[in-house]
Amino acid sequence: MRWPTDRDREFTEFVRARRAALVRVAALLASGDMARAEDVVQTALTRLYLAWPRVRPDTMDAYARRCVVNAATDERRSPFRRREQVRAQLPDRAAVEARYDDKTTIMALLSTLPAGMRAAVVLRYVEELSVAETADAMGCSEGNVRSQSARGLERLRAVFPEHTRNAG
Repeated sequence: MRWPTDRDREFTEFVRARRAALVRVAALLASGDMARAEDVVQTALTRLYLAWPRVRPDTMDAYARRCVVNAATDERRSPFRRREQVRAQLPDRAAVEARYDDKTTIMALLSTLPAGMRAAVVLRYVEELSVAETADAMGCSEGNVRSQSARGLERLRAVFPEHTRNAG
């Protein structure tokens, strides 16, 4: 068993090394809402810290990704999330009118997908995880990952055919 000080040191090192990548995944899952992404990662890291003594060193990255996916899914189900979202400024234009060569566009494209499809597409094609790794992160079968990925790409191609020619 690891001592508490070793546990804290190991966890801190892990967070310093991997937090940026976890925030990137969360931002994609949260359709670019960085504040929400930060909240999702904070929730995921809290859950990871509580489970840290039981997490095997060779599965830490996969476990952390799964925590992020689960926290993003849980956050979307929250009653608080369903309330009106207050913004300091109104957007200049609709997200689909955004330029199709920047990060905003990727977020707009991904936001058209349901959460499960978005998670499958992000983990498979943005994070470049294998089907098995994606299934593990999503807590579902490999067949579900294949199905959700294919449907997600199909939906993106249908809505934005001129902007998805390189996907898949």
